[in-house]
Amino acid sequence: MTNLREVLDGAVVMAPMTKGGNLPYRRLCQELGADVTMSEMVVAHNLVKGSKSEYALIKRAADERHFAVQVAGSREDSLVEAVKVIEQRGASWIDLNCGCPIESMTRKGLGSSLLQRPTKLGRLVAAMKAAVSIPVTVKIRLGYDDDALNYMTVARAAVEGGADAIGVHGRTRTQRYRKLASWEAVGEVAAAVPVPVIGNGDILFPRDIVRGREVAKCAAVMIARGALIKPWIFREAKTGVDEDPTPEERLALYRRYVAIGLEHFGDDERGRKRLRGFLEWHLQWWCRHVPRRPDGTYPQMQEREEHFSPRSEWEAFLWRNDPAAHQWLATYLLDGEAAAGPRPPLPEAGGGERDEMPEG
Repeated sequence: MTNLREVLDGAVVMAPMTKGGNLPYRRLCQELGADVTMSEMVVAHNLVKGSKSEYALIKRAADERHFAVQVAGSREDSLVEAVKVIEQRGASWIDLNCGCPIESMTRKGLGSSLLQRPTKLGRLVAAMKAAVSIPVTVKIRLGYDDDALNYMTVARAAVEGGADAIGVHGRTRTQRYRKLASWEAVGEVAAAVPVPVIGNGDILFPRDIVRGREVAKCAAVMIARGALIKPWIFREAKTGVDEDPTPEERLALYRRYVAIGLEHFGDDERGRKRLRGFLEWHLQWWCRHVPRRPDGTYPQMQEREEHFSPRSEWEAFLWRNDPAAHQWLATYLLDGEAAAGPRPPLPEAGGGERDEMPEG
C-alpha cells in the first residue's frame, strides 16, 4: 500500500486536468520531474456503466511511479463501485473531486457543489475508504462562492470521513481562475488537519513553489495550468532555476510528447488523428509561455503577457495563438516541415486571435 505521507513529503504533483492529463502528457511531465501524476477526472457513474472513454482515463502507464485517479461522484453506490474498479486497475490512490467549478458538473451535484454539503462529503469519503485498501484523498476549493468560505468545515469533514490527504485550491468556485489563489487559506487548512495538505494555485515559476511552501507550510504543491504552459516547470522545481529554453529546445520537448503520443495512440491514421486533436489543444497552452521579464519581474497566468517581445522568428511563431498557427505547428511536429509547407501569415485584426485562457 502507498505510504501517502512519505510520497507527498516535499512532492511536486501534476494536477488532475481534463484533457491536459492524458497519459502521454503525464509521461512527459514525469520525465521532466513530476513526483506524482494524476488522471483526468473520471465520472463514477459513467465508469460503472462501462464507458470505454472513462476506462481509458484510468489506464496507468507502465512507468508511472505514483499515479492517482481523480473521481467525481455524488452517490455512495456508484462511487463505491467505481473506486473498486479503479483500485483493481492499479491506481496508487483515489482522489474525490470536490473542486470542479464547471456548471455542467455542479448542476448534477458533482465537483464543487459538494462544498455546500460537508456532511454528505464526509459520508462519501467514508464509503470510499471502506470499499478499498488504497488511500483516499479529497480536492477542495475555498467555498462554493465568495460568501461561503467554508473550507475549514469541508476539510475537517473530509478528514473525519477518513481522507488520507487534502488538496486545497486557493480559490472559490465562482472565482474560477481569475483571482490570485490564497496560499494563506491553504496554510490555515495545513495547520488545522492531521493529514498532509497539497497546495494548489498559480504556480508558474520556481519562486511560486518556494513562496507557496513558505506561506502554507503544506506537505506538497500541485501544478495545473503552469504544467500545461511549460511542462519543464517540474524540472525547475527540482533545480530552483528559472529556465529560458530556446525555441529549438521547446520544439524538442513538443516532439518528445508527439513520440510518446504515437507510442500510446498508435502510429497509424487513427492514432495520428487522435493525437493531433490533443496536440492542437496543447498548443493553445504552450503558446502562453514567456520567460521572466528583463526587469526581473514575473508574468502571471491571469492574463496574456502584453510586454513580451519575441527574440527570434521562431519564438514569435510559437507565441502566436491563432488556429492557423496551431494547425501548422501540429502538422510540423507530426509530419515534418515539408508536409507543413509555408508558415501561415499573421491573421488580420480580429481574425481569430484567441485571448481567453482555455479551461484546465
